Amino acid sequence: MRETIGDLWDYLGQAPICVTTGALVSPRGECIMLRGCARQARDRFPELPRQLGQLLRQGGNQVYELAHGLVSFPVEDSPFEVPGLGRIERSCAELLTLADARGWSRVVVPRPGCGGGGLQWQEVRPILNKYFDERFWVIHSS
Repeated sequence: MRETIGDLWDYLGQAPICVTTGALVSPRGECIMLRGCARQARDRFPELPRQLGQLLRQGGNQVYELAHGLVSFPVEDSPFEVPGLGRIERSCAELLTLADARGWSRVVVPRPGCGGGGLQWQEVRPILNKYFDERFWVIHSS
């Protein structure tokens, strides 16, 4: 795992970008994407909440390859709860499997659960380090 400082969106089109998500779907069938990089992704790509909402309803809360080179990375079931370390660990394992299957040479991941989610990087980092090799770039702003 590599750690870097910068803007997640600078890698758009260069590598798959993970967006931390939850599983709450509105009555209209859209994933609720209220804060952090999920909100930024929603604002950039207005069709994304509907795409992810459909996937969540069909397959549950898991890692999905999305449009525009994005990948969902579940950290919680609802944006109204604290992200869970167990959920983050499952997402790491699922992302690793997807990266291997797709042959990705670089995947950009924000510090999951550490922004609006309120988790501390010191408790999340060992989980990511357990799964991620040098292909995974964990990014945060300064």
